[in-house]
Amino acid sequence: MTPDLARRRTELPEWFPAWAAQLADLYFSGTTAAFVLYGNTVDLFRASADDPPRYGVLAEFLAEQLFGRWSLVLHYDLGTGLRAFAGRDEKRLKEMVTLANKKVGDLSTLTKDPAAAFAVLDRFVRNNIMAAEADRLSVAVIMDQASYIFPSSEPGRLNLQASSELVTMLNWAMSPHVKRLNMAFVLVDEKLADVSDRLAGSPHVATLEVPLPSEDDRARFIEASAGAAPRIDFRDFSDFDAKELAKLTAGISLADLNVLVESARESGRRLDQAVFRSLKKRLLERQCRGLLEFIEPKWTLDTVVGHEAAKARLREDAKLLKRGALDSLPMGYLLCGPVGTGKSFMAQCLSGEIGIPCVILKNFRSKYVGETEGNLQHVLSVLRAMGPVVVVVDEADAALGSREAEGDSGTSSRVFGMIAAQMGDTQYRGRIIWMLLTARPDLLPIDLKRQGRAEVHIPLFYPTDENEIRQMFVILAKKLGSRIAPEDVPPIPQRGQLSGADIEGMVGRAWRASLLAGADHVTRESLAEVVSQFMPSTQGLERELQEIAAMLECTDRQFLPPAILEKMAAEGGRGKLQERLTAIKQIVKEL
Repeated sequence: MTPDLARRRTELPEWFPAWAAQLADLYFSGTTAAFVLYGNTVDLFRASADDPPRYGVLAEFLAEQLFGRWSLVLHYDLGTGLRAFAGRDEKRLKEMVTLANKKVGDLSTLTKDPAAAFAVLDRFVRNNIMAAEADRLSVAVIMDQASYIFPSSEPGRLNLQASSELVTMLNWAMSPHVKRLNMAFVLVDEKLADVSDRLAGSPHVATLEVPLPSEDDRARFIEASAGAAPRIDFRDFSDFDAKELAKLTAGISLADLNVLVESARESGRRLDQAVFRSLKKRLLERQCRGLLEFIEPKWTLDTVVGHEAAKARLREDAKLLKRGALDSLPMGYLLCGPVGTGKSFMAQCLSGEIGIPCVILKNFRSKYVGETEGNLQHVLSVLRAMGPVVVVVDEADAALGSREAEGDSGTSSRVFGMIAAQMGDTQYRGRIIWMLLTARPDLLPIDLKRQGRAEVHIPLFYPTDENEIRQMFVILAKKLGSRIAPEDVPPIPQRGQLSGADIEGMVGRAWRASLLAGADHVTRESLAEVVSQFMPSTQGLERELQEIAAMLECTDRQFLPPAILEKMAAEGGRGKLQERLTAIKQIVKEL
């Protein structure tokens, strides 16, 4: 077989995933023969063209489909060692074992140690290069759990043996002789950050992300499950048909989707709305390894008291999203203001208004080298698959880092770069809606709060209108499972000094006192007693600092209440406020 014929790309099946087609394009172009696959690599993959199709693990898809016509496929990991691999094709496997024994050696006697495997492989690669053209084999080598073979490490930190294996792999990847032959090396690992940077970052190695399944992928899998023996009738155990189930399971892998369907079918517990929400929440949080908290919003923006201009803007965006006008939506929002002004609550209410999932980005940082970046990489891949989704990042100034962060070997700057790149990726406009929450927007890097990322900056302040405060007492009593009439709310002497959290605390205390008195709701007497006794926490300069920072950060004057606009005018406008902010920061720093 001539090199030109060997490199000629055969027509790929239409059902091949995009990443596999990209791998084939890169390989047949002759630019690279070494690949790193990362991301959703432990999922199920279509491994046959049958109807209904058969599904298997990634290695089976690679061996049976991508390299299905190659002479020899070798598989290696630390658990099984080096062996011929043909997926489920027993006849082809026997032929491969015979060929491997002849060309590579008796693999059954080879130890699992990487040193032994790489010595055998390197000798075989050199022999295949030097062989006569008619005797050369088309060979694919699949290495699973690649991070255990080529771990991420700082230069010079690997031991001599691990360094030798890494250099050997790089030599294969760079070799022009390997690139001219039908030889390919595919390294597989969930986390790209766990694989050696020298390898993953080499210009001779292609890194390809295996994404979570799309809605079409999930629909085909469900149809295949229904068509398999014994045939499944979804109406027997589910309120959802296959099409609805595929749409509602965004962000879930095929393996977890199989768990969801089979657990409902085998348990006898019908898959209704409540069961589905519970299962989906559990599966998504497991999929994210606890790095995302999936929440079902219980409220809409109607529950939010005050902030009328902000609510009007958010309602308009919700309508546009429902209409599918994604290009008209902001990439994200920045909610800022003093502590206790209801930033988290408003973010969740927006999600409820739109009717899409809401997740809270939890602490993804780790003390182990490379794990922080790997965690974030995994979270972002889940979010891309879940869209549309609202992503709430609380304490964003602390959680997201900055380009200038030092003292952690560059981890914070890399994390910042990954977040900034995702926030600015316009193909996810309207699909991933970022909600950055912070009491100190002045500490948030400008790269994240510029237009094109967190575009709309909404400041929130403590309520000053008496009717608004009364309504907050009524709403928060309802939130706590009680009730109170507006006329039962006494005059509030601390008006303008109470946060939403303060008011909720007061309602909670009054509810407790009412229960102890035998009442079934918050009574006028108990609330009056609590209001007379309550003392707001002393916040002093910190609160003023947070208020001024929120004023300065606002992107639309309509979001500022009249009292704040008057304050800005009285104090000389933005320039004077900026001077005051700088002075307070210096005082607070010295305290």
